[in-house]
Amino acid sequence: MLSHLLNSEVHQNVLLAIAGLWAMLGLATAITAGITRGSATKSHRELRLRVRSWWVILLLFSASLVASRLLAMAFFTTISFMALREYFSLVPSRRADRRVLFWAYLAIPLQFYWIYTDWYGMFIVFIPVYVFLFLPARMVTIGEVQGFTSAAGTLHWGLMTTVFSLGHLAYLLVLPPPQADGAGGAGLVLFLVVLTELNDVFQYVWGKSFGRHKIIPKVSPNKTVEGFVGGLLTTTLLAAALAPWLTPITFPMSLGVGALIGSVGFIGDVVISALKRDIGVKDSGSLIPGHGGILDRIDSLTYTAPIFFHFVRYFYY
Repeated sequence: MLSHLLNSEVHQNVLLAIAGLWAMLGLATAITAGITRGSATKSHRELRLRVRSWWVILLLFSASLVASRLLAMAFFTTISFMALREYFSLVPSRRADRRVLFWAYLAIPLQFYWIYTDWYGMFIVFIPVYVFLFLPARMVTIGEVQGFTSAAGTLHWGLMTTVFSLGHLAYLLVLPPPQADGAGGAGLVLFLVVLTELNDVFQYVWGKSFGRHKIIPKVSPNKTVEGFVGGLLTTTLLAAALAPWLTPITFPMSLGVGALIGSVGFIGDVVISALKRDIGVKDSGSLIPGHGGILDRIDSLTYTAPIFFHFVRYFYY
């Protein structure tokens, strides 16, 4: 039974990389325990919560990479569903449109079914074309015109961000043909997620250590030019080191990919920050202790996933 749930074709390099992530998290846990021992300050409590949550996140993420394609798709479908639900809980919507939300949620399993079956033609047009046209038509039949434009934009933007964009991450699992170089689809997913998440960490560390000049103070007052540049350079170097292990990307191209992920990851982060600032909340939710909500954790991926997917599909597959 277990053999049907596991993907026996997971590349050895992927397993080694996952083991390395567990080792790094174990080291981080030990360091955090030493730093915060006996402390009850708010920042130290939050740090401990963050580390504990990372154990759960890494467990679920690792399992999704070694699982069968069906279970992996179920995992990513759930993430998109939770992200869209969190989005709708934040953004004000009209009472009349609650019946339309059913169709928005129904688009999620359909979109991931196209991914599961490797139907790229339907995947790439389903939400941007068919759902884009259908939802306003359904809204019109309700008969409420007050706030129609804003409501339609809210629905479309939420689906594009939390379902269509994140769907590109899942599609990486089925993108490579069997004879492809690298570590397969799981290697591509691992490469993208590690670089995207660590880019956030690198920018935070560089910003805290050397940040002097605010980069977009009205949107994210804690982000600095030094943090952005430091994170960008570190992510670029890490991409060059990981690419030969996990992807078919050549060394010169890996430098460009690292810079691409570092820059668009930053944009994804501040775009979601702008959304939260407009609504007047600090975090998108409280589902992940120490991190906030789902959108707080996947904000950068909403930009890096589609950009990276189309890059590797165009140049390598």
